[in-house]
Amino acid sequence: MTSTLVTNIRTLVTNDPSLGEGPLGLVEDAAVVFDGDRVAWVGLAADAPAADSAYDAEGRAAIPGFVDSHSHLLFAGDRTAEFNARMSGRPYTAGGIRTTVAATREASDEELGRNLERHLAEARRQGTTTMETKSGYGLTPDQEARALRVAAAHTDEVTYLGAHIVAPEYADDPAAYVDLVTGPMLEACAPYARWVDVFCEKGAFDGDQARAILTAGVAKGLTPRVHANQLSFGPGVQLAVELGAASADHCTHLSDADVDALSQSADTVATLLPGCEFSTRAVYPDARRLLDAGVTVALSTDCNPGSSFTSSVPFCVAIAVREMGMTPDEAVWSATAGGARALRRGDIGRVAPGAYADLALLDAPSHVHLAYRPGVPLVTRVWQRGTPVQG
Repeated sequence: MTSTLVTNIRTLVTNDPSLGEGPLGLVEDAAVVFDGDRVAWVGLAADAPAADSAYDAEGRAAIPGFVDSHSHLLFAGDRTAEFNARMSGRPYTAGGIRTTVAATREASDEELGRNLERHLAEARRQGTTTMETKSGYGLTPDQEARALRVAAAHTDEVTYLGAHIVAPEYADDPAAYVDLVTGPMLEACAPYARWVDVFCEKGAFDGDQARAILTAGVAKGLTPRVHANQLSFGPGVQLAVELGAASADHCTHLSDADVDALSQSADTVATLLPGCEFSTRAVYPDARRLLDAGVTVALSTDCNPGSSFTSSVPFCVAIAVREMGMTPDEAVWSATAGGARALRRGDIGRVAPGAYADLALLDAPSHVHLAYRPGVPLVTRVWQRGTPVQG
C-alpha cells in the first residue's frame, strides 16, 4: 500500500457537503490523498499532508469517477443496419433484440469477455470507474448463466435480465417463458448476480409477469430494478416503488401518480438514460419535473448495441443539461452520486475519506465544462481504486 497526493486541483467535486460548498461539496484549490485504494484525506492544497508520491493536476478540475448504473455489455454482433435504417426513415424488420440474441448465443465466452472489456476500457477513458451490466441476450438458462459468469469476472455490479424479451422459442407461450425465468433460469443465474431486472413494457412483460419475476428474484436474494415506462405509460414505475426496487430506469412516460410514488420513496432512484432517446429520436425524460418533485435522479448510458450504443457519460451529461432541464451541477451529481444511490453504494460516487479512490481529472477549470463543451474529450486522467487507468 502506498499513498498518492493529487494536488493543485482548481475545483474539486466531492459530493460531500460537509467538505465543501453546496450539494457538490465543491472545494477550490484542493488536494486529495489516496492511501491504497481508498481516499484518506480531502482539503485545501495548502494544507495537504505528505504522501509517498505526488501528482500535479496543474489547475484542472476533478470529479468523482462516473457511476454508470445501467448498461447491456454482454453481447455479440452488430446492429448498424438497424440504426442506419431508423435514421434514414426506412422500416427495419431484421429482428432488433432478437438479432443480438442470435449473435450472442453463437459467441464464445472469450469473445463475450473481450467485447465486454473493450467497452469497459472505453468507458474508463471517459471517466467511468463503476459500471453495472446485465445479461439478457441469451434467454436460456445456460446462456444467461454464462453471460453473468463472464460479467462477474470483470465487474462487481451484475444484473440478471432473463426477462429482457420473451425468448423466440416461447413466442407462442409467454407464460411458459415466465416460468422458465422464475425457475430453472433463476436457479442457474442467481449465484452470479446481485440484481434482478425486468423489461416491464408492452411487447415485453406486463405488470403481473414483472411482479412474478421480481418477487422470485427477491426470494433468491437478488435486489430488484426495473426497466420502467420507457415506451409508454404503464405499471413499471409504481411496481418498482412498491417492491422497493433500487431503481426505475428510463422513466420517460410518467403520470402524476408515478412522479408522486417516486417522490415518496426512500428506496427507488429514477435512472434516466438520454442516450436511448437520442439514438431513437424519442422524447427525452423530463428530469426537471422529477427533480422539482424531490425525486433522486441518476444518469446512465444504457450502453447497448441497439438503442443506445454509447459508453460516454459526459455525452449523457451534456444531453441532460441541454434537453432535459438539468443544471450542470445536477447532471454531474446524478452521473456520480446518483448512480451510486441507484446501486445502493456509499463507497463510490464521492471523493471523501473512506470512499474508493475513484477520480477523473478534466482538462478544464470546472465540471461545468462537461456540458459547456459537449463532445470534447475533457477527461485527461482517471484513477480507479487508487490506480491510474487513463492518462
